[in-house]
This record gives sequence, C-alpha cells and structure tokens, in this order.
Amino acid sequence: MFVLKSKLYQLCLTFIQNRIENIEYSLQQARQASNDDTKSSAGDKYETTREMMQQEIDRNNKLLYEAGQQKIALQQIEHVESDRLVKNGSLVLTSQGNFYISISAGELTTDGEKFFAVSQASPIGKFLVGKAKNESFKFNGKDYVVKEIL
Repeated sequence: MFVLKSKLYQLCLTFIQNRIENIEYSLQQARQASNDDTKSSAGDKYETTREMMQQEIDRNNKLLYEAGQQKIALQQIEHVESDRLVKNGSLVLTSQGNFYISISAGELTTDGEKFFAVSQASPIGKFLVGKAKNESFKFNGKDYVVKEIL
C-alpha cells in the first residue's frame, strides 16, 4: 500500500506544481499588460486599466502564496506512516469512497481506482481526521464507515 500512497502523493505534487506554473504565467501576463499599457489622452482610462492590472497582480500573488503553502504542507506528509487513527497523510478507505488526506486536489485516479485528495481542513477531512477503523459518521446525508487506514 506504500506504493499506492506514493502514487497519490506524486499526483498531488503534480497538481500543485501545475497550479503554481499557471499562477506564475497569469502573474507574468498581468505584469506585462500593466507595463505595456501606455498613457493615452484619456488619462482616467489609463489609471483604471492600471489599477485593474494591479488588482490582478495582487490576486495572483495571493494565490501563488497559498499554492506554495499547500506544496509545503504536502511535502510534510510524503513519508507518513500508517496509524490507528486517521491523520494528515492517511489513505482512508470508506464505504462511500477512498480519501487521501493531503491537499484539496479533487478526484485522482490511479491503477483504475478513484481517490479524493482532501485537506484535513475540508468539511469531509474534518470528519475523517481522528477516526479509527470501523468507526462511522454521517456526512451530507450519507453514512460512512472507515474500512481501512493506510
């Protein structure tokens, strides 16, 4: 099962690296647009466009910071050992699906099986963390039973 967790870890790492690359590209484009905008006779238009580009740069900087924090959090769970209780880095098999407690990366598929990469701060992650094998809980109207913790 270590191999499976390693594959899921790599999928999450690829997800976050692609996200960082996309944000960096958007940031570069916004900076370029801001620099390319020359002052026209309509001074207000220039200032409005420049302000919009600055807001876009600020938004992308915030997203880049958050993605960097996710990458750091992911790197901290790379070699987490299996435990009796669900924790960050656990692979949890339940009656309603399989969850990798890591970062919010959505649905991942490996070896023909579906897994959901969720953070421990996500709504389902909060329910899962601290559960033991055979414990049950209700989430969004569905009953879940923890079948395995890897």
